Amino acid sequence: MTLAMELIKPMDTSRPVFPHKHLTGIAPLAADDITTILNIAQDYANMTAEGGRPERTLKGKVILNLFFEDSTRTRTSFEMASKRLGAEVINWNMKTSSINKGETFMDTVRTLDAMHPDAIVIRHSEYGAPDYVAKRVSCPVLNAGDSWREHPTQALLDALTLRQYFGKLDGLTVAIVGDIAHSRVAASNMHLLTKMGATVRLVAPPVLLPEKAPVDGIAMFTSLAEGLPGADAVMTIRPQKERMDDALIEDASYFHDYGMTHEKLNLAGPDAVLLDPGPFLRGLMIDDDMADDKTRFLYDRQVSNGVFARMAALDLLVGG
Repeated sequence: MTLAMELIKPMDTSRPVFPHKHLTGIAPLAADDITTILNIAQDYANMTAEGGRPERTLKGKVILNLFFEDSTRTRTSFEMASKRLGAEVINWNMKTSSINKGETFMDTVRTLDAMHPDAIVIRHSEYGAPDYVAKRVSCPVLNAGDSWREHPTQALLDALTLRQYFGKLDGLTVAIVGDIAHSRVAASNMHLLTKMGATVRLVAPPVLLPEKAPVDGIAMFTSLAEGLPGADAVMTIRPQKERMDDALIEDASYFHDYGMTHEKLNLAGPDAVLLDPGPFLRGLMIDDDMADDKTRFLYDRQVSNGVFARMAALDLLVGG
C-alpha cells in the first residue's frame, strides 16, 4: 500500500444531523458522530483532489480563533478551513489583548461573545477551558487543544489518514509512542480509536506513561520491542517539556530507546506506517531517513487532512 492512494468514497453517503452544539472533545461523541465527521471530511478531500471547490456554507459567518498557546498547524488549518467554506476569520492576539491590562479570562470571553461571532475556536493551557467557555457563550465552541486533556480535531485528522490508508479503523492496532502522560493528542486518539474498534497500545519510558489510560483495555509497554510487534501504525508523540515537572528526559537516551528509525518501525512490521501530530523533532523523535520517507511516514497526508477534518467540523457546527 502506498501514499499514491486512489480516492476512497465515504463509507456512508447519507448526512445525518450532528447532535452536538460544540466539539470540545472526542469523549462525548458516539461512533456514528465520528463517522459523520470523517465522511464529510473525505468528501472535501475527494473534491479537492478532483480540482473542485467546496460550497461556501459559511459565507457571511465570522469565526474567532482564540489561541492562548502557540500554534502553527492547528491555527493555520482552522483558518484555511474557515476561508475555504467562505467564512471571515479573526485571529485574536493575546499579546495585544486587555488580559495584559489585568482583564480576567472570563471577562475577555464575555466581551468577545458580545460581538456575536458565529463560532469560537479556542486553544488554552488550562484543563477544561473549552467546556468552561462553551457553557458561557452563545455560539459553537471548537477545542483546538486544552492542557493535556483533549485535542479532538487532531484525532479526527489522524483517523481520516488511517482510514484512507487502510480502508478502515475497526480491527487496526495502533501503538502510540512517546510522552503519553502529558499529551492531549494521545488522549483524544485513545478515545477515538477505541470507539471505532481499533486496539491501542502505549509505549513510553515509565515516567512518561499515565497512571491510568482515559479508556479501558489499553495495554502499556516500556520498550518498543514489547509494544510494537503486530501494530499496523505507530504514532509518535513529542516529549512535552513545557508540561513536565519531574518527568525530565535526556535527549540522547530517549532517541536511543524510543526514537523512530526504519529498523524500529520494522519491529511493528514491514508494512507498518508512521504518524506524528507535529512538530516532530529530528534527532529526538525520528531520524532523518525516516522523516524523509514519504511512503511510510504519513505526516504530509495528516497535515492535508487537518484542513478537511476541520472543514467538516465547522460545516456541521456552523454551516447547518
